[in-house]
Amino acid sequence: MCGRFVQASAPTLLVERFDIDEVVAGTSIEPHYNVAPRMEVSVVRDRDQVRSLSQLRWGLVPPWADSTPIGDRMINARAESVSEKAAFKGAFERRRCLIPVDGFYEWQAGSAKTVPMYVHAVDDAPMAFAGLWESWRGEPEADPLLTCTVITTIANVTMRPVHDRMPVVLDPADWDEWLDRDARDAGALARLLRPAPDDLLTFHPVSTRVNSARNDDAALLVREDPLTLFP
Repeated sequence: MCGRFVQASAPTLLVERFDIDEVVAGTSIEPHYNVAPRMEVSVVRDRDQVRSLSQLRWGLVPPWADSTPIGDRMINARAESVSEKAAFKGAFERRRCLIPVDGFYEWQAGSAKTVPMYVHAVDDAPMAFAGLWESWRGEPEADPLLTCTVITTIANVTMRPVHDRMPVVLDPADWDEWLDRDARDAGALARLLRPAPDDLLTFHPVSTRVNSARNDDAALLVREDPLTLFP
């Protein structure tokens, strides 16, 4: 699964990297080093062939949901079933998005304690998670709540020592197809949801401060000696 990630790149870098046409009014892009569920996250979407950057709440709330807490169980969608599950099927067909990240955290279970790992691209370039988004209204006249989820797949060779699953990190060559709202071939889209190349990512242990979402600073990314994490 993916339960925490980092969005710290400057807006100008994101605009250039993801070929953004429009930053939606009201979007406040501040660096976050410990993004947790229910937080507002930066998302790239296609809006009538305009590539936009906006903020959506992490934890997808399906249109048919009675209330928003269901989103707490929808922070991830499994690539193997995303085209079939009722909560994600509609979004998979028409509401796909990119979630820009600088890296993500995963917890490696050991013989004694669980060690937090920071996972990032070998070249430290921003990456794009495959995501889905939805619009939910509690009342017919209410403003819509826009939410999103991260798609996960089986771990690649690099990630297997840490966890058996990982977020889908889309190849830049696949970004246009993933965002294209007219792309409806479920089989072709599903083929994009593969594990990242084994040489794309690297990881290192970080402070257990990351365990608390209240901690949100660049020091969380600093490599730690595992022997010092649990005195």
